[in-house]
Amino acid sequence: MRRGVEVRGLRSTGSGLDDDADVVVETDAGDFTARWVVAADGGRSVIRKRLGVDFAGTGPEMVGYQAIADFEDASELRRGWNWTPRGIYTYGPVPGRVLVARFVPQPEDKNAPVTLEELQSAVRDVTGVPVTITRLRGRATRWSDNARQARAYRRGRVFLAGDAAHVHSPFSAQGLNLGLGDAVNLGWKLAATIQGHAPAGLLDTYHSERHPIGAWVLDWTRAQVALMRGDERTAQLRKVVGDELFAVPGATDRMVALSSGILQRYDVADDTTAPVGSIAGDVDLKSGTRLADHAHDGLFVLVDRSADGRYADAAGGREERVVHVPDPDASQPSLLVRPDGIIAWADASGDQARKLLDIAIQRWVG
Repeated sequence: MRRGVEVRGLRSTGSGLDDDADVVVETDAGDFTARWVVAADGGRSVIRKRLGVDFAGTGPEMVGYQAIADFEDASELRRGWNWTPRGIYTYGPVPGRVLVARFVPQPEDKNAPVTLEELQSAVRDVTGVPVTITRLRGRATRWSDNARQARAYRRGRVFLAGDAAHVHSPFSAQGLNLGLGDAVNLGWKLAATIQGHAPAGLLDTYHSERHPIGAWVLDWTRAQVALMRGDERTAQLRKVVGDELFAVPGATDRMVALSSGILQRYDVADDTTAPVGSIAGDVDLKSGTRLADHAHDGLFVLVDRSADGRYADAAGGREERVVHVPDPDASQPSLLVRPDGIIAWADASGDQARKLLDIAIQRWVG
């Protein structure tokens, strides 16, 4: 780890960044040669721009602010989320914490520090309350609903992850889970490649699995922002969604599950039977342990719920990469769980179960 180093660019040691050659990372502290590069350098990614990867999407409609400030009198600011004809705001629960978002053009200098006067003007405009801010406690932040995604998450030996691969509205903090999802999906695949036992094409699945998830989150956040507009028609739509749709049993649970990402799934096998492709989640096992207890080493976890331990030999010489966990339980299917928590196989397919398990191990373990 090299801290305090600014990346300026990169170049290939071969004929170009698309070939199978090492990469030279150019920094203000000198050049470093790397076998692989994961660019997690933010929405204005220097590396993405150097790669020439298109960052397509939609421009911002709103300007948002968040800060903790001292108010002369904040008694007229309502707690919780509030919609107004000029935007949306929330005050609290931390004393002095305020968030406002309004549908106005972007400032000329989006990188300039947020001043007390700028924040006060935004709060007054959105809330309609003539508050006076006397002091900013720490740094106020400015953000927008700019929604863009890299067309490719991989170029040769360089990968894009996190905000370098996708940016969107920060509402619901979905970007945190999205970026961690990128890291956990790519990490084990890159490790397997470096160690020399990755199956062919494994690294290409980083883009094929994560890009659709990123695109879905961008559309989801665009829909959220659309419901926040202050015009009368949007207010009526918000009323229908909030008062009618959310009143349907289970609707709120599904919305939370969607926004948290726990319903995401990948196309990991020809067998699309549930729960293949979904997140395993942490569950209690009959042994008294939990599934996560067996996943700390970044291995594949084969949860064998057969009464006779019929899958004990399925790893076939790959025991250093696949941990076999006996857990006899006729009420639950046996599972092969990837290091990123995704179910690659489940024995819900009758006589074909062992054949499909062998295919899954060959495809993902190598």
